[in-house]
Amino acid sequence: MDIIELLKAVLFGIVEGITEWLPISSTGHMILLNEFVTLNVSEEFWEMFLVVIQLGAILAVVLLFWNKIFPFRFREKPVVQKDIFTLWFKILVSCIPAAVIGLAFDDVFDALFYNPWCVAVALIVFGIAFILIENRNKNVTPKITELSDITYTTALLIGVFQLLAAVFPGTSRSGATIVGALLIGVSRTVAAEFTFFLAIPVMLGASLLKLLKFGFSFTGEEVVILAVGMVVAFIVSVLVIRFLMGYIKKHDFKVFGWYRIVLGAAVLAWFTLS
Repeated sequence: MDIIELLKAVLFGIVEGITEWLPISSTGHMILLNEFVTLNVSEEFWEMFLVVIQLGAILAVVLLFWNKIFPFRFREKPVVQKDIFTLWFKILVSCIPAAVIGLAFDDVFDALFYNPWCVAVALIVFGIAFILIENRNKNVTPKITELSDITYTTALLIGVFQLLAAVFPGTSRSGATIVGALLIGVSRTVAAEFTFFLAIPVMLGASLLKLLKFGFSFTGEEVVILAVGMVVAFIVSVLVIRFLMGYIKKHDFKVFGWYRIVLGAAVLAWFTLS
């Protein structure tokens, strides 16, 4: 096992853990990082790794929000929390647009848009969207301030915005859903939490599809690379989610909008001049 490949896996895990939950596009950053730091693996394994490493990030959500997403309580007697079941039904409704369109055209979207140019444009466009929406919402009181206030219609609308991330890498799944949620009157905290929970079925489904497509004939080195990336992504995600939930209680998302614009511009400049 080459120690350099392990260090690369650690680096990809760090980038995944940071960018999966901040609305700045994890896939976009992973694609861009791959332009400069390339794992010595097959193209098929890389495509699978890019998605399945997100499972480590999912486990961080499960750990931190267990009491909000697990509907069963076992104390003196078993208790079923119906409000959590209702939340999961709404989450599944949000998954419908991306599941239907994404599954049907996944290969087409990959071929057309998985390149640095599209990533850069998506970073800039959604960065501008964050700034405009936050400026518009500056003196507006959110209509939805609790997870229980999210209706099935609201959940479906958020799912439509999530579809943009399935089509355009660089959009950011969390970025697209948060922008959509803010636009329709959801508070920042609720928008972020719903986005985290929505990631669980979305990433599990996407990871399962990529694993089935790749097959389970891993080499020993591939197993280690994937495991290291997932573990690092999990640890970093725990820290980043805690940071973000504390940050948005006092600040808006505009800093992430400006970051996206600067990064997108830098990427366009780099690939134009290189």
